[in-house]
Amino acid sequence: MAQAHGENERTSFAFAASTVTDEVTCMILHCSQKLAAEFPDVSAAPLREDSPLGSWHGHLFCLDRRQCVMFMHDATRYVLFLPGLRKAQFAVLGERWFCPLYLATLALLGCPEGQIKQVELALGPVRFDTATDRSVMGSLRIARQDLEAWLYRVPNVMDMDPLIVSRDLNERPTSVYGKYSWPKQAMCERVAAL
Repeated sequence: MAQAHGENERTSFAFAASTVTDEVTCMILHCSQKLAAEFPDVSAAPLREDSPLGSWHGHLFCLDRRQCVMFMHDATRYVLFLPGLRKAQFAVLGERWFCPLYLATLALLGCPEGQIKQVELALGPVRFDTATDRSVMGSLRIARQDLEAWLYRVPNVMDMDPLIVSRDLNERPTSVYGKYSWPKQAMCERVAAL
């Protein structure tokens, strides 16, 4: 009888562990074709979005013969910019480069420490797919054009601080499905709602 009771405990524990792992939220990064070519595990099918923060789009492009990546939040059009990435850095793009830059920009915006910790927990692991939205990609193209206009005054893209560039790109109005908004304010509101 005691052995049967122990087996029930093990099976209930195994069931509880499987439901916990199924509930882990993942941040989805919808990649352009150029960015998707850098990752081995990009899903061709659209991934189900379950992050409370929403998903992002990413695009790889070259400035001053350096590989740069620009990320844009789907709902708020909040932009992050990473210059000068190398091949080895793409393997840890989500955990090592995207997340710290995103959290640092939130701190630069003046978000409280508690909210930044909540965002860090809500992000989860990054998963990649190629299901892009034309509206978001169009907004990403406009942000890139604005960045290139600013770059005209800088001799080398590596001289640009990613935090300052990201801050400046988020202090301009953008269009989200025909409605104008400010990415900085929209992201602060989304973070506060967590």
